[in-house]
Amino acid sequence: MISAKTNRHLVRGSAFYDLIMTAGFMTPWTAAWVFNTFAALSAALALERPVPVLDVSGMLFANLLGSVVVIWSLWRLARPSRRVGLYDALARTLFATWQLYAVAHGASVLILGFTVFEGVFAVAQVLPVSRSRAIQATNARRALSDTGARQLE
Repeated sequence: MISAKTNRHLVRGSAFYDLIMTAGFMTPWTAAWVFNTFAALSAALALERPVPVLDVSGMLFANLLGSVVVIWSLWRLARPSRRVGLYDALARTLFATWQLYAVAHGASVLILGFTVFEGVFAVAQVLPVSRSRAIQATNARRALSDTGARQLE
């Protein structure tokens, strides 16, 4: 179990990671630079599966993804919570699933670097959170008062 504070730090940390990794996809100009960088890395590593060159429609989807993920990241930075972390873990599970599907069907293995982080942050954000001592004490008092009330009946 982790504390609620640790959980909020994980939610915020995953948001920083997403902000850094996806901001480049927000515009056609920065996304083209990101894809060119990935292509150069793929070539330098002599990977068999090249990074694709996107047409206008593909670039649109990359830009939409970048925009949505950046806004979602800003929300998690401003309002980190257990609930937001659980939604983020669900989104990460979906992203990881589709990344694995893409690699299995011929996409660049560079994607797997992202998949590792998706999995790590998804698991970290669903770890059980211990309730605070104040909540535990309140629940214990309620249980005791309920027991006392039943005895009077």
